[in-house]
Amino acid sequence: MTTADRYATFAREARGVSPAYERLSEAVSRDDELLARIETLPPAKRQPNLLFAVVRLLGGPVTDPSAFRGYALANWPAVEAEMRVRATQTNEPGRCAVLLPVLASLPQPLALLEVGASAGLNLYPDRYAYRYGDHPLGTGEPVLDCAIGGTVPPARRPEVVWRAGLDLNPLDVCDPADVAWLDALIWPEHGHRRERLRAAAAVARAEPPRLVRGDLVDDLPALAARAPRDATLVVFHTAVLYQVPPPRRDAFAEVVRGLPGHWIANEDPDVLRYPALPEPPPDGFHNVLALDGTPLAWTRGHGQSLTWFAESLRALPPGATR
Repeated sequence: MTTADRYATFAREARGVSPAYERLSEAVSRDDELLARIETLPPAKRQPNLLFAVVRLLGGPVTDPSAFRGYALANWPAVEAEMRVRATQTNEPGRCAVLLPVLASLPQPLALLEVGASAGLNLYPDRYAYRYGDHPLGTGEPVLDCAIGGTVPPARRPEVVWRAGLDLNPLDVCDPADVAWLDALIWPEHGHRRERLRAAAAVARAEPPRLVRGDLVDDLPALAARAPRDATLVVFHTAVLYQVPPPRRDAFAEVVRGLPGHWIANEDPDVLRYPALPEPPPDGFHNVLALDGTPLAWTRGHGQSLTWFAESLRALPPGATR
């Protein structure tokens, strides 16, 4: 896939979700001068969301393609420098809403280990409140809204007794600069996600997560071994593996399958492939939620919806409850 193709594809993914980023992506995909600048970066650093977030972080415009182009070209040395040292570490707590039905179904209590944890905001599914249509669950802030189809909403939140995260560059929820980067990664029109980030960060700051700097293949077993043995270990990740080269994805899958407990993946179907998936819902880009390698549901990228596969309830593990 060329860099122009990546931006054109991102425009399609942003359609109906972020009009500003749809416009920017389409414009960049046709801009030879900007594309030439972007292609001086390593392939992993050419992501549309990384470019747009860096410009936002630096105070540049991201709603008008012409203004964005002028700013990016005039300030390219600063933009390039930031892109080289940063990564798309979107820490969207809304994704807990699509993880919750599986987490609540597993034998309790849980020891959670998130791969690609960023600042660790998805390690608190037991502390957030949820609203599945007109079905509320839990109290407090943030309240995570999720449309659910094909199954009933979960009746309980999980019991979490241990939580840890693994990341090449973990972010500190107590550091304003790190939280500012998380804010910059939120798409321009998504004020509700900024409010959710602030509320989730307040939850995490009250009991900061255990975050370990390390590689998802080399360092996962040692961190998993620190989980309490009287809890169900759950290794999970959401929209992380697209940043990992395919051979390392395969190595990660082999490692995680060899651990005790369970593995929850929520990834692009082109990143983790499964045979014979049903057609996705028509409303935008979807990930696949899977448990121990078995696909269960379609999910929207920021946790907006969960559409259960008709046969997936059979795939829940022994001892699971629904």
